[in-house]
Amino acid sequence: MTSGRVAPAVADRITKAVESLTDEVVDFTRDLVRVPTVNPPGEVYEDCARVIGDRLARFGFEVDYVEAEGRPEHTPEHPRVNVIGALAGERSNPRVHLNGHFDVVPVGDGWTVDPFAGVVKDGRIYGRGVCDMKAGIAAAVYAVEALRRAGVTLVGTVEVSGTVDEESGGYAGMGHLARIGRVKKGVTDAVIIPEPLNVDRICIGHRGVYWFEVTTHGHIAHGSMPFLGTSAIEHMGAVLETIRRDLMPVLQTRHTEVPVVPVAARHGTLNVNGIHGGQPLGDVQSPCVADRCTAVFDRRFLLEEGFEATRREIVDLLDGMKGGLPDFRYGLRDLMVVEPTRTPDGASVVGALGHAIQGVLGREATLVASPGTYDHKHVARIGGVENCVAYGPGILELAHQPDEWCGIDDLVNATKVLALSVAELAGVA
Repeated sequence: MTSGRVAPAVADRITKAVESLTDEVVDFTRDLVRVPTVNPPGEVYEDCARVIGDRLARFGFEVDYVEAEGRPEHTPEHPRVNVIGALAGERSNPRVHLNGHFDVVPVGDGWTVDPFAGVVKDGRIYGRGVCDMKAGIAAAVYAVEALRRAGVTLVGTVEVSGTVDEESGGYAGMGHLARIGRVKKGVTDAVIIPEPLNVDRICIGHRGVYWFEVTTHGHIAHGSMPFLGTSAIEHMGAVLETIRRDLMPVLQTRHTEVPVVPVAARHGTLNVNGIHGGQPLGDVQSPCVADRCTAVFDRRFLLEEGFEATRREIVDLLDGMKGGLPDFRYGLRDLMVVEPTRTPDGASVVGALGHAIQGVLGREATLVASPGTYDHKHVARIGGVENCVAYGPGILELAHQPDEWCGIDDLVNATKVLALSVAELAGVA
């Protein structure tokens, strides 16, 4: 067997095999886009899992469908069905796992093409989820198929999985696979997640997430005599103003040494995801002072900040408002906590991808980190596999946008990079 980088003659066969598969990988990407796996609520997940599983089976993989038993999201109306295929080499290890999520966010407004038609024009594939990240799944599937068609026999085993719910946390997807031991330390040697980070960048981690809900409590009264009540909406307005005045400037002074992109995301950030106070809006209203107002916040924190200090900062800010605002009462509820993740220096998966990017694109790879989270968190935190990165086709800034697209050239180049990386990591017999 070869060790380390793939021999030039073998690498040439692999890249030529990918080029010969261009039409197939484009068509498969379009097939995936045409399955409208919108999350929420988690539409037609099983249909998409079957499309991926059928293609893997055709290419010689042993395929399993894994339902997220025990998860509250897994319901008869919207079953959470994941798919995982394994292609055995001469040995069970090294075991290289390529994982992509196939759920997509809602379409939203502003589209000029059918978001689920898989339109191809001007060298681009358009559609909701094509960039984030159905093109990445297609690249993973065809990277392994290119090795087979190039006549490359691997020493180790390769797995490809398609998982659900990444856009809502991934707990029924990669989180479930890690929890049941399908991806875990001692079994899985390397994981590549083909998220859209641009084809010359390797993503080595992400910022932390703290989603929390704040409820302000007022006192109901007749709307014609608001002085007899306490408006929870006004108190929530004071919370928002205090955050804007006192917290936001502080966050801008903090910087991470992790190479988060875009550069503005190297600070901590806070976003108001949603807010509701008083009565539901509609044609019929009654004259009442709002006695309750709730807002959901999305705080992205840095490796250097840590979760405990991040949460304490919010508590101190809210407690500090009690002295200056009569009758101020609040409730705080933690919704989701994700610790920051960073791939260790010297990880073999970073080296293999770096070699492949240099060989395919003729330039050195750039190491970056994601402003948001992705399923790296479950691979590392639950599965214990630190040798994990994201790398895939597509432009990060196009994710979740109207007229989302992925360039065909990027798709082909990323497939080449993934194929060469798998060959290096699994070993060529």
